[in-house]
Amino acid sequence: MKEETLIQIKNKVERLEQTMQQVIQELYNLKNLSVGTLETIKRMPDYDEALDTLKKDSEKEKEAKE
Repeated sequence: MKEETLIQIKNKVERLEQTMQQVIQELYNLKNLSVGTLETIKRMPDYDEALDTLKKDSEKEKEAKE
């Protein structure tokens, strides 16, 4: 291969590496956001009641599919 082609490939790989690092960082940020949101919701009044309602609704949907 020509040196120029190798340099282009190297640059593309470096850009891909940077992009993947950004994607990984965004996933980490989303994980932190979702965990924080869940913990906030858990501290809200009536959380347990809402959770029970969701469980019942889920069971009803499963029964309806069968």
